[in-house]
Amino acid sequence: QVQLVESGGGLVQAGGSLRLSCAASGRTFSSVGMGWFRQAPGKEREFVGTINRSGDSAYYADSVKGRFTISRDNAKSTVYLQMNSLKPEDTAVYYCAARGIITGYYDYWGQGTQVTVSS
Repeated sequence: QVQLVESGGGLVQAGGSLRLSCAASGRTFSSVGMGWFRQAPGKEREFVGTINRSGDSAYYADSVKGRFTISRDNAKSTVYLQMNSLKPEDTAVYYCAARGIITGYYDYWGQGTQVTVSS
């Protein structure tokens, strides 16, 4: 079982930056890929980006590519989402997720952290 706790959300002006953190419990963190998702009011949850187990490869949605960076520290069992050049349309609840070792799907989710970007 993996438990995920996000932090670092808040209110920021357009053009600003935030860094989200996602702390994981359990001994399998370094064995699984991690992802970030977001859900804006009235919209479906959407993929933001993902990072592999070792942290040397990441993939991003087109909407955030070049502005957001995902990294991880396996020694701290933490994954990060650095968000730069924020836009009002980035306003959403951001979730981190962990892949299941067996399924390969995102089986574990955090509770989410709110990011609000003012214009």
